[in-house]
Amino acid sequence: MRGRNQHPADADGSDEIGPGPGSAVSGQDGAGRGESGDGGGDGGGGGGQHGRPAALREGLGRLMPRTGLRWKLSAAIAAVGALVAIALSLVVHNAARVSMLDNARDLADERVQIAQRNYEASGRPNFPGIKIDDPGLPKDLLAKARAGRRATYVTENSEGVPDIWAAVPLQDGGILSLHTSFTDRSTTILKDLDEALIIGSIAVVFGGCALGVLIGGQLSRRLRKAATAARRVAQGEPDVRVRDSIGGVVRDETDDLARAVDAMADALQQRIEAERRVTADIAHELRTPVTGLLTAAELLPPGRPTELVRDRAQAMRQLVEDVLEVARLDSASERAELQDIVLGEFVTRRVIARDPEVVVRVVHESAVTTDPRRLERVLINLLANAARHGRPPVEVTVEGRVIRIRDHGPGFPDALLAEGPSRFRTGSSDRAGQGHGLGLTIAAGQARVLGARLTFRNVRVVGAPEGTPAEGAVAVLWLPEHAPTNTGSHPMLPE
Repeated sequence: MRGRNQHPADADGSDEIGPGPGSAVSGQDGAGRGESGDGGGDGGGGGGQHGRPAALREGLGRLMPRTGLRWKLSAAIAAVGALVAIALSLVVHNAARVSMLDNARDLADERVQIAQRNYEASGRPNFPGIKIDDPGLPKDLLAKARAGRRATYVTENSEGVPDIWAAVPLQDGGILSLHTSFTDRSTTILKDLDEALIIGSIAVVFGGCALGVLIGGQLSRRLRKAATAARRVAQGEPDVRVRDSIGGVVRDETDDLARAVDAMADALQQRIEAERRVTADIAHELRTPVTGLLTAAELLPPGRPTELVRDRAQAMRQLVEDVLEVARLDSASERAELQDIVLGEFVTRRVIARDPEVVVRVVHESAVTTDPRRLERVLINLLANAARHGRPPVEVTVEGRVIRIRDHGPGFPDALLAEGPSRFRTGSSDRAGQGHGLGLTIAAGQARVLGARLTFRNVRVVGAPEGTPAEGAVAVLWLPEHAPTNTGSHPMLPE
């Protein structure tokens, strides 16, 4: 409020005051308009949480649903967009409201000055809405006016609509005041602005979701391609490269990961090749002295010692030949020499020639195109394994393109069922009394050359509790529907 007599220095200024929350206090005393206020807040401390046991964390991890990268990225972008939109909406809303209130206060201040001049000129209030010594004048505004200052004041009515007050002291000691409400136009503008902000915020959130799905989908596809290529490398396809599989021209962390996996696969392949060459070279070097040892054993005089020497020399020779065969199979250079055969008849002849006591049953005859020599090698090795580690009777069943060899022994070791045949590992003691562990490895390698699939399982009574001993072992050879090509490629049966 302006005080001509009491405060001559404030002749060109006015005060805008407002108490408590929802009110604005500002001054126009030469230093410009400012706002003041105070507030307080409570801070809460967070207590530390004791570490949970690893088992509990793993259990919770298994219970949590698996979500894709695209949805996580979309949710993150949407959340950030929502936070930014809400913050900007609040800032814009408050700025617009403050600006409108400032304009309304300026207008009220101008009107009360005009009313003051008219009153002092005519001696009576002749301006609309003007009152002298209004008993409803807010206390803070009344105090300012009595102090000789012109001031404006903002309150809120019961409906939350701002009320604008303006007061100025008169020369006769009275207080001239003006009371107006926030205009409907301003209220409508604020409502329209809020609606626009809400619509814009929703659009930002949905746009962020769409952008997250787009970006996350592209990244997820590249990672899935990389994972698929890495699995193919792990399954023994050395020519697969992760970087070539993901494709694209984008250079990001996915490319770095792909190149690292390719480098690791190359290094591992080189190491495997080096070990394979060393194994093959050692076997080649051993072949000549072992052959000489076997020849020399034939020249020894008859007797039990001679038989033992010949037996061990023959076993060593067989081991060297098996190691050489494994090395050739691992090199992936072997190719099948294909012929058309009647599978049931072929298996019956070869099995009976190997062991007449083996029972052969042909459920369904089938003509196949395969390599008879390699197929016979697989059969002989499986039969030898059943005879050595299982118990009779040994049964062979031919059904279409599927050959099953079953014994009634203690079953295959768990490690073989989980990981497949491994060289120089003969399994548990109950199935490992003899041999050097290459028979099933060679059978599996020859099956790969044929394009076939060789599986192993144990026979147990249906419903038997876990840990019950097996009642036999079954090796199943699945011949492919189409024969391998000249390049060695072949279609594989589904897992």
